[in-house]
Amino acid sequence: MQTYIIKRLLLMVPTLILVTMIVFLTVRLLPGDVIDLMEAEMGGQVQGGLDRDAIERSLGLDVPVHIQYVRWVGGILRGDLGNSLVTNRPVMEEILHRLSISIELGFLALVISLIIALPVGIFSAIRQDTIGDYVARSFAIAAIAIPSFWLSTMVIIYPSIWWGWSPPLEVMPFRENPLGNLGMFIIPAVIMGMIMSGTTMRMTRTMMLEVLRQDYIRTAWAKGHKEPLVVMRHALKNALIPVVTIVGLNIPNLISGLIVVEQIFALPGLGRLIVEALSRRDYTTVSAINLIIAVGVMAINLGTDLIYAYLDPRVHYS
Repeated sequence: MQTYIIKRLLLMVPTLILVTMIVFLTVRLLPGDVIDLMEAEMGGQVQGGLDRDAIERSLGLDVPVHIQYVRWVGGILRGDLGNSLVTNRPVMEEILHRLSISIELGFLALVISLIIALPVGIFSAIRQDTIGDYVARSFAIAAIAIPSFWLSTMVIIYPSIWWGWSPPLEVMPFRENPLGNLGMFIIPAVIMGMIMSGTTMRMTRTMMLEVLRQDYIRTAWAKGHKEPLVVMRHALKNALIPVVTIVGLNIPNLISGLIVVEQIFALPGLGRLIVEALSRRDYTTVSAINLIIAVGVMAINLGTDLIYAYLDPRVHYS
């Protein structure tokens, strides 16, 4: 197991290098740059009349792109993600300030999706072709089909029109006001969790049906075991192996959903920060956030692979 983890960690290095190169170069291909935006905001007078060359030197944009990349990577190796080109504040400081919001929202959404998907998928499988099965399958298809941005917008618009109510817009720290903090996150988390649950629910149902048809399950029924014991002890663990894969693959979708939902519900998380940075052509901030997201996704994929060893004794890592 240790050898496998070391190999996977070593393989993450070239992947990270490729990701940083793609992100670093792609964001600079966007039309316009940060200096153009400064000139537009200042009405042609950039920072008290400083010329463009001086601004480029102060921001480190006066050298070729490949040298900028080497400098940026060198800073990362020293634990420095650089300063924002717009605010000149350390990017790490801004990311840490907003990271907790995105992690809390993403964690709640993931937990809610599993709370919905696993029980409903199991019920749908053990009650195949009943009314409950049809309702569950219809819900799963609807969850896959409905876009999160549309559902989020409807949740904000119609309650405000009908009842004069809208979700709270002020973020409250959990330590200061746990209930207020939960009230801020629960609605967007439920929306994201419902959208994410559709795929997991269908996979859970499919795998449970396959496992329930296996000979060892028939043997368990023949021994007179009760349904909860057969389903939860003998069938569920084996059925969850492909489900874990789906959950791991849903993480990038969760991150992209955070970007949309944070914008709609005015949550000052990483998703909203990256949109603001893109609109201002803040290359340093965009590159740093994408680097953190890439590291997080690869770490989650590694964790997903390791869970296989627990769920399936036949899996051995070497």
